[in-house]
Amino acid sequence: MIKPFNRTAIALALLAAYAGSAHANPLVAAVAAAPSGVALAFAETDSGAAAVDATAAAVANAADAAAAPEAQATAAGASAESFVGAVQTVLVTTRRRVESSQSVPTPMTVLGDDVLEGSRIYRVQDLQQLLPSTTINYVHARQLSFAVRGLGNNPASDGLEGSVGIYLDNVYLARPGMAAFDALDVQQLELLRGPQGTLFGKNTTAGVLNISTKKPTFAPERSVELSGGQFGYVQGKVSLSGPVTEQVAARFSAYKTHDDGYITNRYNGKKVQGGDRQGVRGQVLYEPSREFSLRVIADYNEENSNNGTLVFFNAGPSGRAIAQAALVGTTPVLDPTARAVNLDTGSSVTVHQGGVSAEANWTFANDAKLTSITAWRRWNFVPQNDDGLPVPVTLNVGASANHKQFTQELRWSTPSGRAVESVFGGYYYYQELSNNSFTVNGPLADIYNGNPAGAWANVNSTAPGELRVNSYALFGQSTWHATGKLDLTAGVRASYEDKWARVIRNAPTGGAAVTGAALGARNGRYGAFDSGDLSLTQSSPTALLSAGYKLTPDVLLYGSLSHGEKSGGINLAVPGAGGVASMLVGAERANALELGVKSTVLDNRLQLNGNLFATIVHGYQSNAYDPISRTSYLTNAGDVRTRGIEVEAIATPFRGLTLRANGSFNDASYLRYTNAPCAPERAGVFCDLSGRNALVNAPRWIGNLRAQYSRAVAEGLQGYVNGNYAYRGTTYGTLDASEYAKIPSYSVSNLSVGVRSTRGAAWDVSLWVKNAFDKHYYTSLWNSGFGSYNAVIGTPRTAGITGRYEF
Repeated sequence: MIKPFNRTAIALALLAAYAGSAHANPLVAAVAAAPSGVALAFAETDSGAAAVDATAAAVANAADAAAAPEAQATAAGASAESFVGAVQTVLVTTRRRVESSQSVPTPMTVLGDDVLEGSRIYRVQDLQQLLPSTTINYVHARQLSFAVRGLGNNPASDGLEGSVGIYLDNVYLARPGMAAFDALDVQQLELLRGPQGTLFGKNTTAGVLNISTKKPTFAPERSVELSGGQFGYVQGKVSLSGPVTEQVAARFSAYKTHDDGYITNRYNGKKVQGGDRQGVRGQVLYEPSREFSLRVIADYNEENSNNGTLVFFNAGPSGRAIAQAALVGTTPVLDPTARAVNLDTGSSVTVHQGGVSAEANWTFANDAKLTSITAWRRWNFVPQNDDGLPVPVTLNVGASANHKQFTQELRWSTPSGRAVESVFGGYYYYQELSNNSFTVNGPLADIYNGNPAGAWANVNSTAPGELRVNSYALFGQSTWHATGKLDLTAGVRASYEDKWARVIRNAPTGGAAVTGAALGARNGRYGAFDSGDLSLTQSSPTALLSAGYKLTPDVLLYGSLSHGEKSGGINLAVPGAGGVASMLVGAERANALELGVKSTVLDNRLQLNGNLFATIVHGYQSNAYDPISRTSYLTNAGDVRTRGIEVEAIATPFRGLTLRANGSFNDASYLRYTNAPCAPERAGVFCDLSGRNALVNAPRWIGNLRAQYSRAVAEGLQGYVNGNYAYRGTTYGTLDASEYAKIPSYSVSNLSVGVRSTRGAAWDVSLWVKNAFDKHYYTSLWNSGFGSYNAVIGTPRTAGITGRYEF
């Protein structure tokens, strides 16, 4: 509960107790540093005590003066639902300085660890159940994309980064699949919508997903967690944190997850779409003084699963896929609601990834700050993909990838609280990637595909590719506090990228010796190819102008104009009829307008935010499918416009109850796209989608609701219930905008009930059910052979139990 207290008296007592220590509790420092007359409150949260300011500006000032300001202040403010009686101020570092999320003139959603844990959100693909304007397209770690406001659906792009920048502890993750691990020690997650090019910079034309993990602590923390549920689900987590010396703290965390899967393979009776994931994370924090800190993080994650299993969605207008299967004596599982497949070789993926980062911060006498972030990461992916049939047509097909990256950022921040606050810096990014596209055909390949005898049967093909990227940037952003109510912000970033690639397809091996038409068919599909050296260099300017006006201390009006650019890319796949020239993809350029309001009203019991947005993207980058070569490739999908409205609310109407709601309407359409791939029901090679609301995975309506209620049920015990509801409207699943590839609208509900201790040892036990009403739904669709479509189906109703103990 919230208890007012005498700031001066308690500050003096606590400071006396902590005098001379370089590691005084940040609560103490926040209390002591708060300006005279600032109202602070003592918040009894699930994780302990936190100092909470009634106003955003005072929170920022107090946190800035704390001994370890950023992480610890953020930790104190992140837990919005553990606060009883008021909507708690949440602190972010979106503009590279600590401030309240309600004072940042940008549409953003912030989720603390309590929301993620309470919602049982531990997989990245489930985040869309909490975030507005967000769709996540997930098959496996390579086929993963994040889209914000309908922009960013370009998975499996070895030669191109996504439109939504993903950052983990201030380190850019070049591949969305690098985020495809179970949530571990996550402190806070921030989604920023719209171009964020000046400070985040690297490929953020649609938005940014910023993930922060918990720092090492100088107070001991230990926790273990174990979960079990249906479909063989078992998950264990452990986290340990504490001091090593007076100046060094360390943190170690690990997890292991197993699930059997929820799709039955009728070929052998086994379950698929499950597997094993495990990971570890170690951290060291060195804080010899207030003037310097160094945080080093190392992590490793691996996955061995049969994720990536697609079900047959429909045969398209011709039904030819079914007829071709009959030629080899089989029929696909035609009912996608059966949650079944019939695969002889099956599908599986192996993923290994990890990295090391070091963040150093120097604070100078005038409170200016220099930050250095150095990081190296590696990601390795090896797939096994079935052809969807129980007979040997294609035994394995796909692409492996080995990705390495190095990043270095230097950033100078001027002191907070001045009339002008600025951030300047430089950024370097290096990427090295090698991949290998491969096909292993079986003896029935010719019969199924209608080829001359011997053309493809038992033929093997490999096509290795390489990519090198060097990216450089200089950036700066300043905010002028023109008056006590008006803030004006301007920012610019200049980026330069140099990309080189080469793709070679080796001559096919295996198969019978053939001549004539059979040899022509073999070479047409698998013949030797060498792209030669491919290069792409580009300068990409980005800019921001924004204004924020405090109508009252609790109401912010804001508007912004921004320009974002994402450099072009190189297709690391053998081209089709377009030849080598089609392997180069042009830049994506976005211009955006935002108008919004952020408010905290009703005695801090209601936080209500809303904004209008409009974005025009030139040269929108997306994935297309070539029905002749049956491969996906990158392309510029013309010019796109998205416009709409977003609304978010957090309310605490009475003691113990917290309500969250967000929703968006998005009118996403092609302004000009005259050379789109044609849907199977339309004749021609290219079709005109100009003027159509046909963007991939861009539903018009998205809505999410969450409710949490807690109350004392006995001495020292608190009971609670949680409920989540997520809705996604109808959308197209593929770039061809086929009526046969529409993903139907769906909703998913999650429920949980539990009890936790409020005295003595901290423990928590909860029962939960995901997809409580067992809705059958599809999260993505994919082109398949002969005009048919495959789908990823959502997880069915899954019930389980979770126990957590802190000691």
